[in-house]
Amino acid sequence: MKALIVEGGAMRGIFSAGILDTFIEADYFPFDWYIGVSAGASNVVAYLGRQQGRNYRVYTDYCQRPQCISWGRFLRGGHLIDIDWLWDITERELPIGEEHIARHREQLLVTATCAQSGEAHYLSPADDEIFQALKASGTMPIAYKGEVWLRDRQWVDGGVADSLPVEEAYRRGAREILVLRSNPSSYRKKAYRLNKLFPLLLRSYPGVAKRLQQRHADYNRALDFIRNPPADCVVHEICPPDSFAASQFSRDPQVLHQAYELGLEAGRDWLARQPADTV
Repeated sequence: MKALIVEGGAMRGIFSAGILDTFIEADYFPFDWYIGVSAGASNVVAYLGRQQGRNYRVYTDYCQRPQCISWGRFLRGGHLIDIDWLWDITERELPIGEEHIARHREQLLVTATCAQSGEAHYLSPADDEIFQALKASGTMPIAYKGEVWLRDRQWVDGGVADSLPVEEAYRRGAREILVLRSNPSSYRKKAYRLNKLFPLLLRSYPGVAKRLQQRHADYNRALDFIRNPPADCVVHEICPPDSFAASQFSRDPQVLHQAYELGLEAGRDWLARQPADTV
C-alpha cells in the first residue's frame, strides 16, 4: 500500500500546494491513503477535489486580508488567525470539488488533536464534515481563541500531536510513503521557548499543554522514522531547499509566490522520476 502525507506549517504549506497542483495536472493519484495535517490537510483535500490553483489563492489572497491574520487584534485579546472567517469565506467563494473528493473519501484521513486528551486522531470525514474537519485540523492553540467541535469532541491543530503521521500510515499498512514537507530536509525541531509557560497559557487544556511541551521530541522521532524506516518500508520525502524563505506567517507576496514555484518545480521533478505507467 502507498500513502501520501502532507505536513502543515501555516503559510509554508504553499510549497506542498505547488507540488499537489502538478499532481493534479498530471492526473497523478496513485495512493491508498491520503493523510493531511493542519494546512496540509487543506492542501490534500483541494488536491483530491482536483482544484488546481485553489489553495494558491487561499495563501496569496484570503490569508493576506486583515480579517484573517492580525497581530493588532491578537494583542488586544482576539484571534491572531480567524479561522472562522477564513473557512466561511473560502467555502462560499472557492469550489472544493466535493464530487471528486467523494471518490477518495474512505482513503482520506485528516489529523486532529483532541483538546481534552492531547492525543492524535485520524478522522475520515463524511461528505458533510469535510470543512469542519479541516477547521479542526488547523485550529492553532493560542492563535485562535474559539472552539472547534466535531463528533462531540473539541479539537485543536493536528500538528500538536502528530505533525508527520508516518507511523500511523505504517500502522495502516502503507509500505511506500511519500511525505511532502514544509521544512528543509536538514530541519530538526527544538523545544519551544515558551515551553514552561504552556501549562499556564493553556490551563484549561492540560493535555494540549503537555503535548506542546514534548512536540519537538515527537516531531524528531517521526523524522528518525522517515530516515530509518522499518526494513519492509520505503519512505520518500519532498522538502523545500535550505534557502526556503517562507515562514509560518509570511505575508510577502513575492516570497509566497517563489515558495509556490519551488513546489511546482519539486512536483515536476518527482513526476519525471516515476515509472511511465504511474503518471
